[in-house]
Amino acid sequence: MSTNQVIAFEEPEWIFPYQDMQVGDSFFMPTVRPAYAHYIVDVTSKRVDMRMKAYTMVDEGILGVRVWRVG
Repeated sequence: MSTNQVIAFEEPEWIFPYQDMQVGDSFFMPTVRPAYAHYIVDVTSKRVDMRMKAYTMVDEGILGVRVWRVG
């Protein structure tokens, strides 16, 4: 395999626990596409009328997005 070869990767279908979350609760979403994950969290949380805040981070060596319910 060449070191310049690009390998296609698709994100899994995400199921978010919004309805079970209280203000201050969070979950970690591992992803190699954090900007896309931020967008998905923004769109889906608006559909259920909840305010969420997402930050890109590395948790235990895994890149992802941590999402908090803020309202």
